[in-house]
Order: sequence, then C-alpha cells, then structure tokens
Amino acid sequence: VQLQASGGGLVQAGGSLRLSCAVSGIIFSTQIMGWYRQAPGKQREFVADITSGGSVNYADSVKGRFTISRNNALNTVYLQMNSLKPEDTAVYYCHAERRSSVYWGQGTQVTVSS
Repeated sequence: VQLQASGGGLVQAGGSLRLSCAVSGIIFSTQIMGWYRQAPGKQREFVADITSGGSVNYADSVKGRFTISRNNALNTVYLQMNSLKPEDTAVYYCHAERRSSVYWGQGTQVTVSS
C-alpha cells in the first residue's frame, strides 16, 4: 500500500496550495480519505476527510478555507488550501481508512510565511 503526498511548499500568508495524494495497493473508492497535519512540537491533528460517498468533514480551524475532494478514477485525494495562515504551517499527511485498516502517507511540508 502506498500513499504518495505531494504539492507542499513555501507560500506567503493569504496564498494557496493544492495537495495531492496518489494511492495504490488498496481499493481507493471504498476508503475514507483524509488529511492530517503535525506542526513542530504539537500532536498530529485532523484537518479534513471525505467518505466513499463524498460526505466531507473539516476541522473548525480550516472550515471555509480548505476543500477536500477525491477522484476515484485517478485514485487521488486533494486538499485545496486557500487563505493560508502561518498557523497552517505543518507536515500534512494523507490518511486512508476502511473498517479496522488504516494507512498513512509520508507527509508533505507546508510552510506559510507571515
């Protein structure tokens, strides 16, 4: 199983980035796909997820700024991040879950400068 995240980088406050996570080795369409993040010195925290049926959930801190989506034909989940803030700086991890099986990607760094 591989979850390959990409799209991170350095951006100024107010800017945008789009993260992608390409998944292989599992039946992507059946998974709940999500994004988590971990800032230096802090615990990993939930950002957003999307079910196999397309229902979405967001952390309060990103509601209205981030949008999660998925393309089952490409086995890819996306996180569009707009109006970025310095407090969004973290390593962002892709996450797949179905029943008791959980998978994590390697993470991609997002740095937002003030």
